[in-house]
Amino acid sequence: MATQNLPTPNATSSTLGQSATQFLLTLSPDERLKCQQEIYRFVRWYGEGRRIGELSIPEVANYAEQITSSTTEITEKLASIKAFLVYNYKQGLTKTNLSIHLKTKKTPLKLHARPARLRRKEAILTAKGRASLEAELAALKNERPLIAEELQKAAADKDFRENAPLEAAREHQGQLEARIRELEAILKAAKDMEEKQASNYEINIGDTVLLCELTSNEEVRYTLVDAREANPLDGKISTASPVGQALLGRNKGDKIEVRVPAGVITYEIKDILHK
Repeated sequence: MATQNLPTPNATSSTLGQSATQFLLTLSPDERLKCQQEIYRFVRWYGEGRRIGELSIPEVANYAEQITSSTTEITEKLASIKAFLVYNYKQGLTKTNLSIHLKTKKTPLKLHARPARLRRKEAILTAKGRASLEAELAALKNERPLIAEELQKAAADKDFRENAPLEAAREHQGQLEARIRELEAILKAAKDMEEKQASNYEINIGDTVLLCELTSNEEVRYTLVDAREANPLDGKISTASPVGQALLGRNKGDKIEVRVPAGVITYEIKDILHK
């Protein structure tokens, strides 16, 4: 088979679109078919004409938030993009290996306090969200005796000057009690979503929406939730996110525009599953 002559990649002139084509041609037909959709989705997000050398670490680090699917599917999709980013680095098209910065954001540790802006804002919880927070609160309260035991054991060491276990136990206890207080305050002040009078047609918090990206005809599914319940791995996005804000109050058949690094992506609302 004759090899195809391809232009040599250039760090100062290669665009994302050109680099994607170069990369896909290095793959076997099966591998190409498997990952080209996700590669082109990545390219569309930042712009086909965007210089590959202009991609920044923060942009790549935040890309995973745009993918909503099962954990396994997200891992597979990110693997394709990581391979693409590694290719660009090896070709000298990027100064650093951007693939190491592409990862899903883990759910914050349970004991970490939420930002002040979220603590002050009244939460609107779905029934599932309230149950989840109540379960977390009960689990944390059950940890209290264990931490008390840790403190007691650590304090038995009379050399307090370098008693790292004691300091760690105290810090753990402080985080635990802070999170318990936060959860109690959220649950006390939060309103249940069912109490809100929502239209039978308009999109509201708790609804699941099927969208179609008009450029690629790719479909994505989102569930709109309060910021405290947001979890991209489960397809749950905050109503405060760009997509969430664009969807609230809209109806089936409407078209929405969401600003991304490449410009604007247009979606059509194909279906709405009301809570």
